[in-house]
Amino acid sequence: MRSFSAFIEVNGVFKIREKNKKDAGSGELSESELLARIDMTGLPRHIAIIMDGNGRWARARGMPRTYGHRHGMDSLREAVRTSAELGIQVLTVYAFSTENWKRPQQEVDMLMSLLVEYIHKEIDELYANNVVVRAIGDISRLPASAQKALSYAFERSRANTGMVLNIALNYGGRSELVRAMRRIAEEVHRGRVQPGEIDECLVENNLFTAGQPDPDLLIRPAGDYRVSNFLLWQMAYSEFWFCPDFWPDFRRRHLLQAIYDYQRRDRRFGGLKEGGK
Repeated sequence: MRSFSAFIEVNGVFKIREKNKKDAGSGELSESELLARIDMTGLPRHIAIIMDGNGRWARARGMPRTYGHRHGMDSLREAVRTSAELGIQVLTVYAFSTENWKRPQQEVDMLMSLLVEYIHKEIDELYANNVVVRAIGDISRLPASAQKALSYAFERSRANTGMVLNIALNYGGRSELVRAMRRIAEEVHRGRVQPGEIDECLVENNLFTAGQPDPDLLIRPAGDYRVSNFLLWQMAYSEFWFCPDFWPDFRRRHLLQAIYDYQRRDRRFGGLKEGGK
């Protein structure tokens, strides 16, 4: 069984084992340089990722879109491992949107089979490394095989206490808000909630991410600059990080770079820092 164990002990302190990969002539920081600069006490609590560009990555290689989706699994594995090693509290990945049903049936079937394959291949490692697997979205529409695999992952990781891995499946930000409004309306109808009691906290408690911190950082590869109906309520004050590389090329260094850049930003949440700046 593979392990997330990328920690080494230095003078009684556990640190992440450094890798020294650096693109020749790129001028980019290596993984070890990024790790040295990242403040481990100021990590984002919640990272959200739109896993985009699989099809374009495959097309550029003269291959079908499904080829890109399969290679995207390697990037997901690396993102999950790195996030867990760092101690990120929540990682949410956009796997299948409410709009993705419009794609060719063959591609949809492939995506669902890859979901089942990912769970069966990774659940032992996820469990051993204290990761909690959850899904956000209406999974009742997924094929029975996907629902069965997800149920197994939920139950297997239920007692874990480490990073939460949210897999967004049949998820849409607008449909999530409609669902929350309907749930609240039902509570009002039953007399359990008064209209004047509806506030942001009540809305948040009726979202799929209830009880979790909002994403501090949204990562979007593949050169697009839109949120694509993802976590619309939750990303009110998220920092966005974009990169031109397609998702199948996304690696540990990209995630570390995103976190490093995030930590260099000035987050004011609509207010001002001392001195009025």
